Amino acid sequence: MQLLISSASPFVRKVRAMVIEADLAARVREVSVQTTPMATDPKVLAANPLGKIPALMRDEGPAIYDSRVITRYLDAQAGGKLYPEARIWDVLTLEATADAIMEASVSMAYEVRLRPDAQQSPEWIEAQWAKADRGIAAINARWMSHLAGPIDMAQIAVACALSYVDLRHDARGWRTGNDALAAWHATFCERDSMQQTVPT
Repeated sequence: MQLLISSASPFVRKVRAMVIEADLAARVREVSVQTTPMATDPKVLAANPLGKIPALMRDEGPAIYDSRVITRYLDAQAGGKLYPEARIWDVLTLEATADAIMEASVSMAYEVRLRPDAQQSPEWIEAQWAKADRGIAAINARWMSHLAGPIDMAQIAVACALSYVDLRHDARGWRTGNDALAAWHATFCERDSMQQTVPT
């Protein structure tokens, strides 16, 4: 299998970290691409008509895409340990919250990096940050007991989301008022899966 990646993407990092945690690295070959919404790599378009990464090119069927689809597929290949059925709805909800933080944070970064200064909308940027900020606060308030449990896909997603906020929006200071989550994140980022997937 081939995984189309760009290391800075938090959605890509989520899949890459999951591959390591599920012990699938020998079966998934990473293929780096240079792609943006304004200039999509042809390999990405061939795999995903929406032009988004990550995309997983399978040996036995068409490419699949959307990070949550890819992680569910790969987890099934590895025996289903990262989406435990006993708490599946909590895992999926928390993963969706992490993905929403990623989406808002990526949107903020694109607004600044891809649009001319005169066309940027500070109001849009602040509205996206409000979404990310609410998501982070909700995880700190409601989900710490889940994060303290056995590792699952939701934990990987949360760690990757927070790390992307650090990468692109560190000045926002997400740790303020979220002490428990900040402490958890620092510990989780010591895992090999996080250390090996730091964006280059």
